[in-house]
Amino acid sequence: MSGSAGYDRHITIFSDQGRLYQVEYAFKAITAANITSIGVRGKDCAIVVSQKKVADKLIDPSSVSHVFKISSSVGCVMTGSIADARAYVDRARGEAAEFKYKFGYEMPCDVLAKRLANINQVYTQRAYMRPLGVAMTLISVDDEKGPQVYKCDPAGYYVGYKATSSGPKQQEAQNYLEKKLKNKEAAPGNWEEVVELGITALSNVLSVDFKKHELEVGIVGGPRTDGSGGTTTEFRALTEEEIDDRLQAIAEKD
Repeated sequence: MSGSAGYDRHITIFSDQGRLYQVEYAFKAITAANITSIGVRGKDCAIVVSQKKVADKLIDPSSVSHVFKISSSVGCVMTGSIADARAYVDRARGEAAEFKYKFGYEMPCDVLAKRLANINQVYTQRAYMRPLGVAMTLISVDDEKGPQVYKCDPAGYYVGYKATSSGPKQQEAQNYLEKKLKNKEAAPGNWEEVVELGITALSNVLSVDFKKHELEVGIVGGPRTDGSGGTTTEFRALTEEEIDDRLQAIAEKD
């Protein structure tokens, strides 16, 4: 089969080894962006943490983000091609809004993950589309099931996690989190401790001491923004000051 390399990289054809190159390339695109992210489920909250890199001194840092709000109760971190990520988030927001309009309640995290994974899977079987080079980690606090962390990949696979990671250091981060959450249903402690676990995990596997502007944190089940007690089921991104508070707490622990 001298000409095999020529035909088998075609988007919808299996190679003679049974490989789907376009999908494999999409997975490579997730690591190529060189951003590692983590999602962790707590007892009454769920968080995502991502590196934040501003490539250029002239870029406005507030316009660089990998953490997105999809509906009032669901948020996500996108890892990989940021252009694909934004298009994908727009689609997710549309799906979540349509679900709420149709059924009168917020689209649950697992239902949204399934829907988006189904869309991804169709992208792997049509010649005029390409798989999106992005992994999506969704978080929410569900009315019935409590905190949820789901991840969708370009192949159309989705599954729920206690904790997960995407990006170049995915495996190392998962090994670290696996040790920390061994025999536990979720990360112990309040939302502060869950955020600190996420940041510490990222810090350890990348061997970096983060500053507040080098991280993004999204949280569901965090503190109310109006200052009253208790937690909220709304998704929001933590401010740099709030991230700094957590970094201080980590430094004091050491």
